[in-house]
Amino acid sequence: MSGDGVENGPLLTDLPFAYRLIGVGGESRECLFLLHGSGVDETTLVALARQIAPGTVLVAARGRVSQEDGFRWFERITPTRFEQKSILSETAAFAAFASEAAGRHGLDLGHATFLGYSNGANLVSSLMLLHPGIVRGAALLRPMPVLDHVPATDLKGTRTLIIAGAADETYGPFAPALVTQLSQRGSAIDARIIPSGHDIGDPDAAIVRQWLTGSVAIA
Repeated sequence: MSGDGVENGPLLTDLPFAYRLIGVGGESRECLFLLHGSGVDETTLVALARQIAPGTVLVAARGRVSQEDGFRWFERITPTRFEQKSILSETAAFAAFASEAAGRHGLDLGHATFLGYSNGANLVSSLMLLHPGIVRGAALLRPMPVLDHVPATDLKGTRTLIIAGAADETYGPFAPALVTQLSQRGSAIDARIIPSGHDIGDPDAAIVRQWLTGSVAIA
């Protein structure tokens, strides 16, 4: 787990989720909400986000469920089954957090992209389905569907990038189901499979960067 550091900004604890605000005060109107994977903390996606969008405001949030030496976003039963009450309560709390953080720091959610990895990506997709209107753009790295009961949400006007790993034996087989869930509800989907496992790195950063600038065609 990455430690605190000046380069990541101070840890703010004045809202329901602890978070770091990085790059505020610049000229960019765009911002990235960063939702980390399981067992780590909010600093772990900062370097990737800087590769993707240098100069963009980053809101790096920390999940509230303890796991080993780090954190996750909701409780799990098995690696691919999740506690539904935990998903519902934590997703609702994060919806409120995103709105509060945006208002407090002068950010426009209409110009925000939610970048999530693994468990963090699953929180973002749940946020889209359970609390429409918060997320307009989502980049989901190694996600899978986690809701037992999926509402008939209208996601028209949202854009979603999904990047699965061809060698990701745990989550990879479930990614097509999430593509179907979100596309059937109207989100404009760009679904990619890259030669990777569950780990993420430079290829993901390049695809997300291109997608954000509109140079990746939407399928």
